[in-house]
Amino acid sequence: MALLAVVGCSELVTLAGPSRPRCGAELRNLAILKDGAMLIRDGRVERVGTRREIEALLAPDTEVVDAGGRIVMPGFVDAHTHPVFAGNRADEFEQRIAGRSYQEIAAQGGGIRSTVRRTRAASEDDLLAAASIYAQWFLRNGTTTIEAKSGYGLSLDDECKLLRVIARMGPVRTVATFLGAHEIPDEYQGRRAEYVGLVIEEMLPAVAPLARFCDVFCEPRVFPAEDARRVLTAARKLALGLRMHVDQLEDSGGAQLAAEMGAATADHLEHTNAAGIAAMHATGVQPVLLPGSVYALRSRRYADARAMIEAGLGIVLATDFNPGSSPTPSMRMILSLAATQMKMSPAESITAATINAAYSLGMGAEIGSLEAGKRADFVIHDCQDHRELPYFFGIDSARAVYIEGRRVF
Repeated sequence: MALLAVVGCSELVTLAGPSRPRCGAELRNLAILKDGAMLIRDGRVERVGTRREIEALLAPDTEVVDAGGRIVMPGFVDAHTHPVFAGNRADEFEQRIAGRSYQEIAAQGGGIRSTVRRTRAASEDDLLAAASIYAQWFLRNGTTTIEAKSGYGLSLDDECKLLRVIARMGPVRTVATFLGAHEIPDEYQGRRAEYVGLVIEEMLPAVAPLARFCDVFCEPRVFPAEDARRVLTAARKLALGLRMHVDQLEDSGGAQLAAEMGAATADHLEHTNAAGIAAMHATGVQPVLLPGSVYALRSRRYADARAMIEAGLGIVLATDFNPGSSPTPSMRMILSLAATQMKMSPAESITAATINAAYSLGMGAEIGSLEAGKRADFVIHDCQDHRELPYFFGIDSARAVYIEGRRVF
């Protein structure tokens, strides 16, 4: 029976609260314990309290971790990432700086399809080696769980290859999502209906045992609503949860479709209107906002976070880590963008990147807050006040990272 105590916290950010996504004013309640401490038994939180209360419970063989007057909080839960790919797109980054748009580059064979070509050519071991580096990047930034999408294979064998890599990544916890409907691969250009048929009839049955969710890039010029509906309907029959990329490039009613389909999340939402927000609220869809991609693509249109909060949505923040439109694993950078560009308070952004993100993955009872019975995923950050997380940006502040009570960074 392994016992671990964490003491010396300037703030123990517990995020204790109702057993559901936090909405409205709840987003600002981090349930902070000043000079807090935590007792962990066999990888799960047994009790939180003041340092005096916890130290009175310590057995002689308890391992004691002194946070040294720093904040301790749950590990970030990054609910939208694309971490398995070969190569990068630094060349396209330079082209965008010179004035070419993301859509122009994609139309000439760049973008997602360029990464698909490299990823198909890479071996599973090569992809794992690269993904393992990215896993360390997530840990260095205080992230302990990621939702990890496939989508750079776009063939049956290659999508399965990516999902196997996701299962092997570690030590960061991964939640696998199948994203075969990410783009039309080169060999199916001009034959979208045939490719959608391949996704539904061959890919989905094969990948269902390897994934928890199915996602679709629902945009009129990629997978229009009717194609997205067909893919998601087939996924639901295979007991996969549903997630969607919607309304990133234009308002095409993607948020309403996510509501119609009962999706767990609708992601991006930069162009979603009031009707889409209302539809998500009515059906409990959680919005996953990705300001990193807006920043990297030099767009000025961020999702309307304040309207979504005021509507009572259980808002989530994520990095959208990928080689093209958001090459960052830094949740702290995302918190900073949420504050400066979307008018979210530090507390709101922390809630969106921890407990709300956990609920969007169906894991809110296990991770995302530091409460009795939950997995002891926590980070000691090199600061004394939670507001410093979005305030200072461009740095890694994680001094120590623990997953289920075991130090992994």
